[in-house]
Amino acid sequence: MSPSIEPIENRLLGMLPAEDQARVFPLLEPVTLSQGDVLCESGDCFGYVHFPTDSIVSLLYLMENGATAEIAVVGNDGMVGIALFMGGGSMTTCSVVQSAGQGFRLRGKRYESEINRHGALHDLMLRYSQALITQMAQTAVCNRHHTIDQQLCRRLLLSLDRLPGNELAMTQELIASRLGVRREGVTEAAGKLQDLGVIEYRRGHITVLDRARLETLSCECYGVVKHETDRLLPWTPRPKVRLAPLAA
Repeated sequence: MSPSIEPIENRLLGMLPAEDQARVFPLLEPVTLSQGDVLCESGDCFGYVHFPTDSIVSLLYLMENGATAEIAVVGNDGMVGIALFMGGGSMTTCSVVQSAGQGFRLRGKRYESEINRHGALHDLMLRYSQALITQMAQTAVCNRHHTIDQQLCRRLLLSLDRLPGNELAMTQELIASRLGVRREGVTEAAGKLQDLGVIEYRRGHITVLDRARLETLSCECYGVVKHETDRLLPWTPRPKVRLAPLAA
């Protein structure tokens, strides 16, 4: 775990008032999230909630035939384990780390205790839930009505918004799996973006060279999700607060 990674690098945690941070931060456990790690299987109860800082987690729906489709992504904008907040305890999706990095986790019981205070964290989670539902709904619309080229642009932009840099660790096979499309379609779409100078693709790493052009080439779905997220969870970076030792 890099010593520079701190809880406020997750936007939900960073938006908490100072008094709530002082109470919650000592309860957080820093974790390293490796690509492919399964944080929760479909139907399992969440033992922990996770707050990514520089990693991305995919929420996947698994079909009986083994096929998968991504319904949302969670990065430094949110939390994995929304079912605990909603009261269901589990979800029909599987939470899988897409981009490796760092984060923090909080025991489910501790999280529920904080939520039951009906304070700042509870209010933040209400707004985050609405933003996540918007992303899920827009993903369904996009997958039904827009081209693979547009879906790829949307997906790259969603990842960029949840990472600190402009480089993404994503193979074409992984992208195809997340979008629920054929790999050949993603290869063609990525090739077009590279020919236009929008991205550079090398050995499973995508570097976005022209974000403005990428936004232009994307469909309306990205803008809808970003606007709603910014409206519900306006983000203003705060000075870092030193993480106290984990409470017993």
